[in-house]
Amino acid sequence: MRKRSAILLILASGMLVGWCAGQVLPRSVAQPRPVTPRGPLTSQEQGVVDRFREARASVVYLTTVAYQQDWFSLDVQAVPTGTGSGFIWDTAGHIVTNYHVIEEAQEVEVALADGSRHRAKVVGVAPEKDLAVLLLQAPGVKLRPLPIGTSADLQVGQGVMAIGNPFGLDQTLTMGVVSAVGREIQSGTRRRISGVIQTDAAINPGNSGGPLLDSAGRLIGVNTAIHSTSGSSAGIGFAVPVDTVNRIVPQLISRGRPARLDLGFDPLPEAWAGQLEVPKGVVVGRVRRGGAGERAGLQGLVPVGRGYGLGDVIVGVNGRPVKDLDGLLDFVEGQPPGSRVQLEVLRQGQRVTLSLVLEGGER
Repeated sequence: MRKRSAILLILASGMLVGWCAGQVLPRSVAQPRPVTPRGPLTSQEQGVVDRFREARASVVYLTTVAYQQDWFSLDVQAVPTGTGSGFIWDTAGHIVTNYHVIEEAQEVEVALADGSRHRAKVVGVAPEKDLAVLLLQAPGVKLRPLPIGTSADLQVGQGVMAIGNPFGLDQTLTMGVVSAVGREIQSGTRRRISGVIQTDAAINPGNSGGPLLDSAGRLIGVNTAIHSTSGSSAGIGFAVPVDTVNRIVPQLISRGRPARLDLGFDPLPEAWAGQLEVPKGVVVGRVRRGGAGERAGLQGLVPVGRGYGLGDVIVGVNGRPVKDLDGLLDFVEGQPPGSRVQLEVLRQGQRVTLSLVLEGGER
């Protein structure tokens, strides 16, 4: 009994002390702390702010949709398949993005910087360069195209800005530098994309198709891929160079696909050529009759007994070494139809120079 009384006494004493403390020690009145003026932005900061404000109106948010039929109700439903970025190319309403962003889309919705949403249709694709062009279905909408720069004179270390919609967060700006130039990555068609820009500006899923800008706010590349084991930015991003974009996009607008140059021969597949003891280059398989290759004097494989003997192996073009078909195509695709190129070939152990006129064609 005494023990219980002692416990009750202790509890009552604690409550009394707490009440007294609340009466004796009043709460202090707290106010928000005054803001310390920071002064104007630095010239560098203000430059970035200005460039972003100018460029953001040209960057769009893409949502792709595919249609699926429900097995039970047989109703057709629109199913979102992904998101990405793009940018306004001209005042006619053409939008540039990555091919892999719209590859499986049956419908594309474009959200402009002002929040308005419009449909767009695909008018041209270049899967081997991971580029695509859409046409905005919004007549009368005022559009601001991005100013175009050049990637030919980019220097490692110069500042760059990436604008896009990573993880669905629209109008996001990240900054960094040109980490390297002249990189090579593989497109979805397994064709190599050369001259690619590497940057440490954060590029995440959803940034694909957005612009990479220089410090003057000019387009210098189209963000296309990241190198990451986690799927998010690891400081290694890649962009298709603007010089390639500026060459390919007008062709996609006017004819829906890149212009093809016909060399007049079919190369031996690299998997087969790799089994032959030949130097690195392009093995001429079959020379087509009446084509540019035949007129240049190219020689293909020749029947020997039950097999074939080696003809010409192209190892150079205009003084530049050629190690594979991608290397040859990278060079000739930058030349206009009708151009004359000098092919250096190995023929029975001898080096021979042939003059070939590039012709427009399909392949």
